[in-house]
Amino acid sequence: MVKIFIGGLAENIQEMDIAIFVSLHGKIETIKVVRDRATKKCKGYAFIELLSLDDAKNIISMLDGETFKGNVITVKLCAEEAPKKAFKPKPTGQSTGFKSKRPRVQR
Repeated sequence: MVKIFIGGLAENIQEMDIAIFVSLHGKIETIKVVRDRATKKCKGYAFIELLSLDDAKNIISMLDGETFKGNVITVKLCAEEAPKKAFKPKPTGQSTGFKSKRPRVQR
């Protein structure tokens, strides 16, 4: 999969608006509009995943610098994501049990 970035979007943009605008230039797999959690307004950018690098290059060449919903948009290829680190448990050393922060009270 190839991921492209679209920046400069209006805050009231919907996924379907982007799909209609971009799908004329390539086949879209997924669209993720980044939104503010509290207000649900677009933060001004989105990510699109495509199967073909040729489609991604075509979308970038056709849409970068174009006006969409009154804003000039930036379209570029995303850098490869760094692989996620594998889970590595911390060494426990010589201790075999749970260490409490409070001392035990003798009764």
